Amino acid sequence: MSWSRKHTLIAGLALMALTNAVALVGVAWNRSAEEAKLRLSERELHAPYRWYGNRENSGLALNIAWRVLSEPADATALYGWSYGVTGGAPSWLDEAKMRELGFDTSTAGDAQRGRVRYEKQLPREVLLVLELEGQTYRRLLELAAQYVAREEAKLASSPADKNYEARVKNAREALERETSRNSRLFVVDAGLDAAALRAKYPDRARYAIVRGQVRPAITDAKSARLGGYVTDLAVESINVPLAFREALAGAAASSPYDERSRSRFEATVAFGRRLEPWIAEASRK
Repeated sequence: MSWSRKHTLIAGLALMALTNAVALVGVAWNRSAEEAKLRLSERELHAPYRWYGNRENSGLALNIAWRVLSEPADATALYGWSYGVTGGAPSWLDEAKMRELGFDTSTAGDAQRGRVRYEKQLPREVLLVLELEGQTYRRLLELAAQYVAREEAKLASSPADKNYEARVKNAREALERETSRNSRLFVVDAGLDAAALRAKYPDRARYAIVRGQVRPAITDAKSARLGGYVTDLAVESINVPLAFREALAGAAASSPYDERSRSRFEATVAFGRRLEPWIAEASRK
């Protein structure tokens, strides 16, 4: 029997139907149990950044704004700039943790060749722990307040110094951003065993376990300290269901950096069996 256009069309439609069915089964399986539930706001959920070639968001999806806390050796440099950022090399992601995650750390040492071999290892998918408004966020607020106090002390000792005056202004603005605008959601740990991580972080309203990627990094060039860099989450954005479009529509049109345009809302984000998130509830503030 010759293969006609009609057969091609039927086969194509059947493949599309099968693909959709598999996807729907996966979604249903993920949502059949809730691994965690976090109450997020416009600080943790915002529209994708608009850049050339990425200006459409007609499907209404929101990005998850997560962070890591990297405490520098020179704490005064912490707020050289302090907008909420994603990704980084936290201090807890050290050589021992990287070895636990399956990376080869046998090249540790001062030799340049060993460091290059270490950093050339491919990123690995691991389990990451997201903490909402917990100890890490409070530590960041503490560091920000300390930075303000140091800069104010310098200005008090030299009140005519315009440079110190500007630094105090920047430090205060940085603290304000951290207090009321930047994301409170931090990656605080990583592992390979979901059950072990959940036992360590039992509060399901504050901690969610997700999949993400980690890559090797030299976190201190002078001492050649081996560590890692959290690069991304497996699921970076969440589709907004039709039922919540009205409550969250303003978020898609607003900028996380423009305070005047920000839409205020709260959304309950659930994480299921496959550790994938979805919006379970949403309302305007």
